[in-house]
Amino acid sequence: MKKVTALSAIFLALAGGAFSSSALASYGKGDIYTRVGVAKVDPKSDNGNFNSIGVSDVDVDSDRGAAFTLGYRFMDKVGIELLAAEPFEHDIALDGANIASTKHLPPTLTVQYYPLGGTTSPVQPYAGVGVNYTHFSDEHVNGGNLELDDSWGVAAQLGVDLLLDDHWALNAAAWYLDIDTDATATIGGSSYDTTVDIDPLVVMGGISYRF
Repeated sequence: MKKVTALSAIFLALAGGAFSSSALASYGKGDIYTRVGVAKVDPKSDNGNFNSIGVSDVDVDSDRGAAFTLGYRFMDKVGIELLAAEPFEHDIALDGANIASTKHLPPTLTVQYYPLGGTTSPVQPYAGVGVNYTHFSDEHVNGGNLELDDSWGVAAQLGVDLLLDDHWALNAAAWYLDIDTDATATIGGSSYDTTVDIDPLVVMGGISYRF
């Protein structure tokens, strides 16, 4: 509890510095920036089934890891941003038993709208829409082989920067990713196909730097 209270006090102090700043440079056209932090990938519940092998429930668990973005504002209120991260690893439960796993990389490109872009407001919310590409690797299932096809899907994003000075900001952001993959399990020499709907919510907190 003491650690949580201390962290909260630090965050509020930094945020307070952002809100009290009166000499910030305009936040908008021409900005090149990166955001770095920790992201949690939380797949939706009930990710499908594998009825062909007698499995009625497939669940993909959550994972967290380092993530970063790189973006450019080509207009005061409009920009583009690429999300990248280290590989996320997920256990996959088949009818409640964690007997499969996979890793994935989810690079995501979004076009963003900044309603307060072009101003010196220290609070800068934004929203984005775009496309996600997910590459799966290191698939495993006990007693056989598992293959997950790479996926393309839509992405949606909400975020906010709390500006500390002309370069640094606190950042929080969330993405919804449409990730549907065709899965093939090979067990005992026979192959079985299904579709796994992961569709995660990705939540990231960290810092931002404008060059």
